[in-house]
Amino acid sequence: MNWSVLTLVGADRPGIVAAVSKTLFEAGCELAEASMMRLGGNFAIMLRVAHAPKANLRGILAPVVHAMNLHLHIDEDVATEAHHVEPDVLITVYGADRAGIVAQVTSALAQAGLNIIDLETAVGGTAEKPIYIMSIEGNASAGMEKLQQAVDGLAKDIEVTLIPIDTMVG
Repeated sequence: MNWSVLTLVGADRPGIVAAVSKTLFEAGCELAEASMMRLGGNFAIMLRVAHAPKANLRGILAPVVHAMNLHLHIDEDVATEAHHVEPDVLITVYGADRAGIVAQVTSALAQAGLNIIDLETAVGGTAEKPIYIMSIEGNASAGMEKLQQAVDGLAKDIEVTLIPIDTMVG
């Protein structure tokens, strides 16, 4: 089996996940990790897919891509087998919505050794006082103390909470 990473993006509408997953299943593909979400008026899918070595994923998905007006991007997976990294920390961030908040926070966390596994953002609050909200799951390779030091150095208008995760698999 070969592995590829597929990215599909298009206007949000019912049935995208069903159509894409059914088409891949019927072609003998297997889904591994997946991330799917609504972004503004769009729907984005990222899938890690196992397939036969000579499978033409672009051809397999062409009818769905055309019918649902999706944009498809395919990359060969850099891993050769399933590899799942478990997060050991959950970080929540609340701050005044402003340009650069994601760059500021993620740069500090990266310098402290955080490997981000999943990051989601949203804007809350009111039109007059918008609040930027981030939820980050990651792996603290240099330990929680380093992350806490990095967080303590962030701007005072950002509230950050670090919560250790004890994930039991199996």
